[in-house]
Amino acid sequence: MTSRPRRTTSSSQILSLKVLLVALTILGGIVLGTLLEYAIAHAATAASSSSAVLASGRFLAAPASLNAVIDNLRNVIVGLLVALATLFLTVGGVRYILAGGDPGEVEAAKKTLRYAALGYGIAVLAPLLVTILKGIVGA
Repeated sequence: MTSRPRRTTSSSQILSLKVLLVALTILGGIVLGTLLEYAIAHAATAASSSSAVLASGRFLAAPASLNAVIDNLRNVIVGLLVALATLFLTVGGVRYILAGGDPGEVEAAKKTLRYAALGYGIAVLAPLLVTILKGIVGA
């Protein structure tokens, strides 16, 4: 039997691969977060019929009803939740890539990714929670 020579990967190649993976994870997290925030905010504004009147990009008046205030508050909260979940997703992905096989670090990265999924779930359910709140308040 003849043995084939093993291909070895230098440490500089491994490092550059990790840097590339980290950069792609961060970029993917930013793109995903932006798309999700747009989709959730668009769905939330399309669901609500009352919106502020716009003229040439400026608000003409303050919200006239409690419904408008609650809708605006919901949009802000959903935006913050999606931004935070995207941050957790990016950090979790980077931690997972840089774990290097350490079981403790891998578990911590998975926990961070779970928290990101929970944040996205809460952001998606926020319009439902606001509807329940409106029913309780009577608005």
